Amino acid sequence: MISFSKFFKENRLSQVAALLLLLLLLVMGGVPGYLTGHWQWKQPSPVSSLKELRQIRKAGLTVPGWQTTEQGEQQIGEHKWSVQVIKKEGSEDTQAILLLLPQSGPMEQPEVEWTEVNGWGRSRWGKWDVAQYRSAEFTVKPSAKLASNVETKVEARFFRGSTPQQTFAVLQWYAMPNGGNPSPFNWFVADQLAQWRKQRTPWVGVSILIPMEPLGQVEKSWPLAESIGETVQAALMAGPL
Repeated sequence: MISFSKFFKENRLSQVAALLLLLLLLVMGGVPGYLTGHWQWKQPSPVSSLKELRQIRKAGLTVPGWQTTEQGEQQIGEHKWSVQVIKKEGSEDTQAILLLLPQSGPMEQPEVEWTEVNGWGRSRWGKWDVAQYRSAEFTVKPSAKLASNVETKVEARFFRGSTPQQTFAVLQWYAMPNGGNPSPFNWFVADQLAQWRKQRTPWVGVSILIPMEPLGQVEKSWPLAESIGETVQAALMAGPL
């Protein structure tokens, strides 16, 4: 089992601040809703990019600089994921498995889908051991395809997942239009704030598995994991999100 204690400690202050802000907004917005009978959360605003998000399961994601060699929709746990094998252009040896779980409906919320990926690893290879876990950060630089001209920060989970046949460096987060985070709570706060503006915050669960040396040091794979993470986040922001 993955220990979340370190991650929660690092994010406790930001989560408390966000929770207090959310409670303040709920009080400010909830009183008029209570008096009029129009509750914001009964009929949330639609997710404008829902069609594009659903298409991910069928066709995967176009990742610049990477070629898709295999893609399909697979049942992983209680959800249907896009399972995509990508190979770096110009390199026969650099490959990765890209698992994407896009939001499929306006009421669907991210949960702890990372346990589903662990279960998928055990069912596929018979064993899935997690080690060398740490929280990670990377940034997406602004580009012509993105509306924002500022860097986008993403927080993620990074660890080594090993099986009897293969060892992977694993990077996981929930991608959102303005960044990403591995905690569902961060999406919840962002979506609640967006709903007061009659908008929504779409999301995509991202899990990247990069083959590495058997039971090696996962930090050696961080530069590649960071590069793929930045590219995937940028592709999602420029398209489905």
